[in-house]
Amino acid sequence: MNNSDNVYSIPVRFRKMENLHIVFWLFKDISWCMVWRPLGIAMIFPTLIISIIIAWRTRNLVSELTHNLAITFWISANSLWMISEFFHFDEKILFWGLSGKHSAMIPFCIGVSMLLYYYAWWKPRHKDEMDTM
Repeated sequence: MNNSDNVYSIPVRFRKMENLHIVFWLFKDISWCMVWRPLGIAMIFPTLIISIIIAWRTRNLVSELTHNLAITFWISANSLWMISEFFHFDEKILFWGLSGKHSAMIPFCIGVSMLLYYYAWWKPRHKDEMDTM
C-alpha cells in the first residue's frame, strides 16, 4: 500500500456490533430453516435494529450507506418471507396479485434499486469521493 491510498477503518466497538449482527442473522435463518417460530421472530428485531444502526453510522460515506441500506431491506424481505412461511400465508394472494412470499419482492427490489442508483448514477458522477467498494 502506498501513501496515496485512502484508508477506511472501522472502530473496534462498531466492528464488534457488526460481528454480533452476523450471529443474530444466522440464528434468525437457522430458526427459519428449523421452523423455530418464536426464536426466528425474536431474532428479526436485533438483526434489523443493528443493520439500521450500522447504516446510520455509515451515513457519511454514500458507498457504505447504500450497501448497508440494501442489507437492511434484504433482512426486511427475508424476515417477511420467513413470517409468511411460519404462518402459512406464503402461498395466499395478499395484494396486487402477490402471495405472502412474493410480497418480499418489494423490499428486495427497494434494496436492489438503491444499489442500481449507487452504481449507475451516483458513483460515475462522484469519481473523487472515497469509495469503499
